[in-house]
Amino acid sequence: MEVTLSLFIISFFLILSSFLNVVAIRIPKGESISFPPSHCVKCSHRLRPLDLIPIASYVLLKGKCRYCKSPISIIYPLGEILTTSLLLFTYFQTGLSKELYVALPLVALLCTITISDLLYQIIPNKVNLFFFLYFSLLHFYYAPLPYTDYLLGILAGGGLLLLIALVSRGGMGGGDIKLMAVVGMAIGWKLTLLSFFIASLIGGIVGFILLVTKKVKRKDPIPFGPFLALGTLIAYFWGVELIQAYLFFILGY
Repeated sequence: MEVTLSLFIISFFLILSSFLNVVAIRIPKGESISFPPSHCVKCSHRLRPLDLIPIASYVLLKGKCRYCKSPISIIYPLGEILTTSLLLFTYFQTGLSKELYVALPLVALLCTITISDLLYQIIPNKVNLFFFLYFSLLHFYYAPLPYTDYLLGILAGGGLLLLIALVSRGGMGGGDIKLMAVVGMAIGWKLTLLSFFIASLIGGIVGFILLVTKKVKRKDPIPFGPFLALGTLIAYFWGVELIQAYLFFILGY
């Protein structure tokens, strides 16, 4: 029974990760996620079920289209591996509890915007809006925090980044602003502020390394969405412990 359940969960997350990949790749380009059906971007040949098995098809086809032999972007299997791994980790962290209603969609959102931001430097409005509505409605059913904490989270996340964008005159993208408003609605204002702090810290370090190694130039845009996603994941899963450790280190309690 346990083996069957494990196989079902893994299969479900693989399929879900494949779907989220499609969302991340198609939505920023203004394409439908259902039409046209999955096809090779080079020869436009419609893909068959055996071509669409998450991760496995890429390996079996040796990273090439079955029909025209053109290389398949490594983004597809990497996105599926990353997303599936994080979804599985999330499931094992929360178990079959109500918190899964928050955790899985949150991870799905963060994985989706990470792929789209890395590929196109775009965090789609449609993706942000869908998850914002989801979390807004969810917290009428399941809300570990007072609803006002989530409303303040919108201000703490979206408002803070909007202020930075205004002060820096464009130093923060609109997609990033809306994303953090969604994160605020999902996890409340305290963890949202921590998410931004962690994202800024990691982003600053990575940006400095890229500049020093001359991988990017000073005025080259660097997608901030993946750092916001990473900061949110860290804050969501370990934020309480990090805050407690900080208070103990600074205040001694």
